[in-house]
Amino acid sequence: MGTMRCGVRRADRIVVNKSRREMLLLSGDSVLRSYRIALGPNPAGHKVHEGDGRTPEGRYVIDWRNPRSRYHLSLHICYPNEADIERARAAGVAPGGDIMIHGQKDGHGGEGDWTQGCIAIANAEMDEVWALVSDGTPIEIYP
Repeated sequence: MGTMRCGVRRADRIVVNKSRREMLLLSGDSVLRSYRIALGPNPAGHKVHEGDGRTPEGRYVIDWRNPRSRYHLSLHICYPNEADIERARAAGVAPGGDIMIHGQKDGHGGEGDWTQGCIAIANAEMDEVWALVSDGTPIEIYP
């Protein structure tokens, strides 16, 4: 179950459904929050290489945060993992990296999918996610 902080349950897991453009913060089996998300310009499929405009799919972890992000605030997703690196190596490409959950640049994100493969939400929502998600929180990203 998620830990409590000042009476607020914190998320112990994040689930992203790319096709639904939805991100859920969970504590145990309870949905704490649900957000509409923007992705990269080519959201279908797993990220294969740097610059492909895709968001990775699979199980990762939030491993650090950037309070001075160009996109309001950002939480880093620990992509690429060993399997991603090996897949890219076999294909002869760089796997890319720097995949984040973040807000909007200067409060503007545009309509539709506009990131380079990150997961974007409104700035006010990012403030909430920032407060509810700790480093080390698992994230599952589904097609």
